[in-house]
Amino acid sequence: MTKYYELKELESKAPKLFGIPTGTKLDEMFFKVEEEDGKFVKKPLGGIPYLAVMNITGVPDTGKSVFAEQFTVTQAAHGYKVLFVTVESPANFLYTALKQKAQAMGVDFSKVEQNVVVIDASESDELRENTRALIDTMAYAIREKKCTNVVIDSVTGLYEHKEVLARQIVRQIFNFLKKWRQTAILISQKRSSQASESAEAAGGLAVAHIVDGTIVMDKKIIETRWDVNLYGLPIGSVLRTIRIDGCRLTGHDSRTWVFEITESGLIEIIAPLSEYIKKRGRLVEE
Repeated sequence: MTKYYELKELESKAPKLFGIPTGTKLDEMFFKVEEEDGKFVKKPLGGIPYLAVMNITGVPDTGKSVFAEQFTVTQAAHGYKVLFVTVESPANFLYTALKQKAQAMGVDFSKVEQNVVVIDASESDELRENTRALIDTMAYAIREKKCTNVVIDSVTGLYEHKEVLARQIVRQIFNFLKKWRQTAILISQKRSSQASESAEAAGGLAVAHIVDGTIVMDKKIIETRWDVNLYGLPIGSVLRTIRIDGCRLTGHDSRTWVFEITESGLIEIIAPLSEYIKKRGRLVEE
């Protein structure tokens, strides 16, 4: 039997639109539009949209895991339970990374310890290879620990050597996260040969077409005199960029922004790339 709804019937089920903070300036880059005194006003959402499943993608070492850890510590510090599924790095390494992030952010690490639940799929072939087993384990943890956020680092590790099944696996996980009303971050790896502006930069068709939105992180090595003149950085420097590639749940800044990973290991978003180039160009001329 085909199931359908009158639109009005969905009103009580529709999620509210507000932000879930990531601990980065990205929180100011999502916005909603509200009517005030007959005018439409743009207001920052304060984070990624509530109940969104966001895809964070980029080539290796662009800061994706750093972003996921910063989001995890931020949510845990606010008292919200985060289920962290580590697929790449063993859980004991994750512990150290989260402790360092908490110290850098000035957060009480005991709160992080209390509010982060970890599933270690990095050392379990069954959890990595059997999506049903992973989802059952996640459901148990979410139910028992009352988690409201999920991080999977990385979802790509769940379909290594079987990319033909990528869309099916990501769809299963997406539907699961929606059913269990989780705000989620999926980290997906991009091959170094895939250009940042290509469809593959958003994790390929398997991920980008299913999730609610994609954030692309990228890096550029300053190699030529042209790069030096354009970006105002010395040869050998690394320019890191981040952009919200799309989000179907709310409005967002679509510009490419420059960011840094600080010495303490935090994401610090600096300025839109266009403004950064103008400012650095003036400094070089002076």
